[in-house]
Amino acid sequence: MCGIAGIVNFSAREDRVPLLDRMLRAMSHRGPDATGLYLADDIGLGHARLSIIDLSGGYQPIHNEDRTVWVIFNGEIFNYPELRAELVKKGHQFYTQSDTETIVHLYEAYGADLFTHLNGQFAIALWDQRRRTLLLGRDRMGIRPLFYHQQGDRLIFASEIKALLADPRTPRRLDPQTLSDVFTCWTPVDPLTAFDEVYQLPPGHLALFDADGLNIRRYWQLRFDDAHPDARPEAEWAEEMRALLLDAARIRLRADVPVGAYLSGGIDSTYISTLVRNNFNNTLNTFSVQFADARFDESRFQQTALSAIQTRHRAIQCSDRDIGQLFPQVVWHAEVPMIRTAPAPLMMLAGLVRQSDFKVVLTGEGADEIFGGYNIFKEAKIRRFWARHPDSACRPHLLRKLYPYIFNADTGQPNAFLFGFFKKNLTDVASPVYSHMVRWLNTSQLKSFFMPGRLPEQSKELSAFVGRITDRLPEGFDRWSPLSKAQYLESTLFLSNYLLSSQGDRMAMAHSVEGRFPFLDHRVVELAARMPAKLRLNGLTEKYLLKQIARQQVPAELIDRAKQPYRAPISRCFMGDDPPEYVTDLLSENGIKTAGYFDAQKVQRLTAKCRQQDGRLASERENMALVAILSTQLLDHHFIRYFPNYPDEALAHTVIERQAGI
Repeated sequence: MCGIAGIVNFSAREDRVPLLDRMLRAMSHRGPDATGLYLADDIGLGHARLSIIDLSGGYQPIHNEDRTVWVIFNGEIFNYPELRAELVKKGHQFYTQSDTETIVHLYEAYGADLFTHLNGQFAIALWDQRRRTLLLGRDRMGIRPLFYHQQGDRLIFASEIKALLADPRTPRRLDPQTLSDVFTCWTPVDPLTAFDEVYQLPPGHLALFDADGLNIRRYWQLRFDDAHPDARPEAEWAEEMRALLLDAARIRLRADVPVGAYLSGGIDSTYISTLVRNNFNNTLNTFSVQFADARFDESRFQQTALSAIQTRHRAIQCSDRDIGQLFPQVVWHAEVPMIRTAPAPLMMLAGLVRQSDFKVVLTGEGADEIFGGYNIFKEAKIRRFWARHPDSACRPHLLRKLYPYIFNADTGQPNAFLFGFFKKNLTDVASPVYSHMVRWLNTSQLKSFFMPGRLPEQSKELSAFVGRITDRLPEGFDRWSPLSKAQYLESTLFLSNYLLSSQGDRMAMAHSVEGRFPFLDHRVVELAARMPAKLRLNGLTEKYLLKQIARQQVPAELIDRAKQPYRAPISRCFMGDDPPEYVTDLLSENGIKTAGYFDAQKVQRLTAKCRQQDGRLASERENMALVAILSTQLLDHHFIRYFPNYPDEALAHTVIERQAGI
């Protein structure tokens, strides 16, 4: 795992070394082991290295035999030994043992189609000196980030936005449309980012930039095949998926450094750890986060998993105070407003991994999206069933299975407010985004905290947001099953832009740790998408096929336990008896008015509510509002007000050594 940066300018010469150096310093946490540069007439490429494969060689940028093709790369190509063997047979000559070098030779063999040959997680920048063309590409699921800013014939790109903001030419403004989107669906909607005129290359896309301009196109699309279901027996599906998951875990152990694993106590991480422990590694090291607040703690389930698989385990405990103190760093690394504090404990967990001298961990992320594990999928199924008889008094009681707290324990009657929440737009089942509309309606109410005129006028109506989402749905989407539609929305919005970013890449790379995701091997994803929907969600049993597979190796207590989504405390992290100083400053009337995003009086009322009984009286929506407003204020503080004045030395978290420059 690394950080990449580059500058291409077809219309003017510029001294690129000082800016590239500043860009690399801004994200030195991504690659503390070495840096490297490539410079030519039109281009400068920079690389900050985290050494994982070919530790003594493999310094980037890497070139082909005649030095006409150069590449910098953030990520891993897990099938590189097989690719290398094929390329050697075709006559290509290698000078390193790295996975990176396969990329330049694949380009020689297949041009821009090289990405379809890769099994990995990657953000790639490749310069073809003969054609004077820059090729950018990002992995299918969006595990690794890639951002850019274009001004005419000049384009700069990097693994993190802060590296782009190190260039004085990059605008420093929060993007109003993205603020509206985050306060609606929790995440930016690609290609937008939180910053105006800064874009992300969407997952599964490549881009070509030359003197004629920037051309972006898709090379991979997540598709579900519900229109032509495969009628194979369940046992055959299970056997194929079992073999694929085993192989996905196997190739993700390829590294020249030790590989550990996260162990949350859920089925996903436990199954991956069990595969590794039983098949490849008898001394697996695992890591987990525990909470001082029992409402969020899963240590009991972690102990159950440890008793079964017997790994070398380390855990770190996270308190409310830890989250409050760490949150400014979380926002600095995430570079986006957030609705949740959940990334903070994961940053602490990555710190534990790094302190334990590990650079690589396997995780169970992605299983909920591809196997139908979230409550939102079951919730949509219940609501569709209820919508057939919207006046039924019995059908909505199925929600008790998902959310027992919405029913009064004494009378068995539903809470009127929460019951009404789930009844909103109940009969609008023809909507392609039916599964997510309730959540978007609820979250979009947070936009009432903004000052008038701060958000785009059209963003006041949720229909405008829905229209943008439906306009980009793939061909044939209307023929997919309701579950597949919901999974697609969750995977292409929430998974790539929040879970794999704010909770994944950014929190791990803050401590120079690389996460690897066997469930997001594209072969696994594609097979899951071809399965009949009932093998993903069978009745109200989520992840049905995965559970059948896992029963052979994972304790039944973990498989049959009630779904507990990963969450972290909120109000008490910021509004206790001794709140962090930055919270008082940023959420004060003066702090709110200075930034100019939010209505100061409304924010004051919100913070007063969140302070009552240490936040115990605050609703989920009020907690979300608190985090969203505070993270936006921090984002403005970090990048709009402070970052332009950072001295160069403040950008370097570690001392890094120049390598492989020419």
